[in-house]
Amino acid sequence: MGVFQFLRSAVRPVLDYALPPRCPACGVIVAEPETLCAACWSTIDFLGEPLCTICGTDLPHGSGEGIACGACLATPPPYDRARAVMRYGDVARTMAHRLKYGRRVSLARFMAVNMARLLEDGDAAGRLLLPVPLHRWRIWSRGFNQAALIAGHMRRETGIALELDLLRRVRNTPPLHALSRRERSRIVSGAFVLAPGARVKIEGRRVVLVDDIWTTGATATACARLLKQNGAARVEILCWTRVSQADD
Repeated sequence: MGVFQFLRSAVRPVLDYALPPRCPACGVIVAEPETLCAACWSTIDFLGEPLCTICGTDLPHGSGEGIACGACLATPPPYDRARAVMRYGDVARTMAHRLKYGRRVSLARFMAVNMARLLEDGDAAGRLLLPVPLHRWRIWSRGFNQAALIAGHMRRETGIALELDLLRRVRNTPPLHALSRRERSRIVSGAFVLAPGARVKIEGRRVVLVDDIWTTGATATACARLLKQNGAARVEILCWTRVSQADD
């Protein structure tokens, strides 16, 4: 046992007594740090197979694995794969809102650890983490980009290279969930640009776009299209939670 591990094991009981670990969703005391309580865990609707191999939407039971949905077959999206940890619900919403609006930045690590498990198989070489960018006005008002915080922890978990400023949002778009698909596409068109010299860094790379909530998919789709147009070999999208099609 190394010195660091020894000190941590020695100090852990004192810290747990003074500052007991709490459920990141509801705040009740739990046995281990960064774990959900049984009550919160039981309410989560984790997203699992069968899912569309491309967009990650639910497929009918019995569809098997390795199948794309009809929408992706008819109109292939610019990204290659999209995945989220759980369906949008009370736990997912509470944690996302506490991170974004309650400044509970420690939640970003919990999200990152769970999102990293959804990465495609393969080593870190040739991959690149990019957070979905916020407009500068939102960063100034909020103080941070929650996607960038999550991506930073994913870098530490996976060893995948991270670039925080290659992808930029140059137009502050309004909320998109109440708009039609055509209106969403029109609004996000031209809202994102690459930083000078970015093409050299993304050309031929497998890019992983990181975000907290997938609502309509319009923002991530616009980012993926821009990356593909500038030479990305593959674009994967990872999110903490996803609004179901019935709510989209």
